[in-house]
Amino acid sequence: MSGQNKKISGIILAAGSASRMGKTKQLLPFGETTLLGRVIQNARDSRLHEIIVVLGHNAGKISRSIDFEGTRVTRNTAYANGQSTSLIKGVEAVSSDCDAAMFLLADQPLVTAAIINRLADAFETGTAPIVIPYCNGKRGNPVIIARPLFYRLASLSADTGARVLFEEFKDVILRVSVPDKAILVDVDTPADYQTLISKK
Repeated sequence: MSGQNKKISGIILAAGSASRMGKTKQLLPFGETTLLGRVIQNARDSRLHEIIVVLGHNAGKISRSIDFEGTRVTRNTAYANGQSTSLIKGVEAVSSDCDAAMFLLADQPLVTAAIINRLADAFETGTAPIVIPYCNGKRGNPVIIARPLFYRLASLSADTGARVLFEEFKDVILRVSVPDKAILVDVDTPADYQTLISKK
């Protein structure tokens, strides 16, 4: 399968408890919306085939506070067991006609539709089962993983995320240079948040 025939599902990982932040960071104000709201909007503005949002911690409050139109929300009740549980929950919700999943982080509001599309292009025009963005030699997010590797995601445990796959399949990963530090910027602490909004 090649080119524009490939369909990518966007999975926004938004289930974490943000223990280092001390509050529900998904709902922290960002511009005219929130951190998670901006991530969802950036995904909507891209050409992802579908958008799945994985909620967990404070899911009820987040659901009442954010516009999820055009997305599908799935709840991960086991979020306290680590990020792998959200990866698995997200993959389980991917439509059968999608060829891959792009994993977006709820605390990376600077990852624009243009960055998402750049990575999607790289996946669609290549044959690599994993696409990872790099900026200045540093690995960032979001990452694309093709459907043939979903079975490996399903076997992950604890808080490993997909990193174990990056080592296992390192010889077939497509590394995409993205000249934008947005792929490296996430918001884990109050200081991170202050830095983020001070640059807006």
